[in-house]
Amino acid sequence: MKVLDTIHASDEPEEEPEAEEEEEEEEELEDIHDHLRAKCREDNCSKYQEKLDTCNDRVNSRTKTSEDCTEEIMDLFHCVDYCAAKTLFSKLK
Repeated sequence: MKVLDTIHASDEPEEEPEAEEEEEEEEELEDIHDHLRAKCREDNCSKYQEKLDTCNDRVNSRTKTSEDCTEEIMDLFHCVDYCAAKTLFSKLK
């Protein structure tokens, strides 16, 4: 029997306990920006969401149309980003 035949390498590298704790901490973090944007979309920008939904329904009901809802989606994004930016930096740590 050769020496190399008796040595077995583990397929999985051993992780240090500290590395596992860091991964758990990272998983618990929540992106406040996503939460603020969702809240702004519902509260302050609902009229733009309604316009976008109306446009999407209109475009989807036609088979041949050159219309797209670019203006409506840009208005919605602008409203949401503007609203979220007001309070985002005060909530960052």
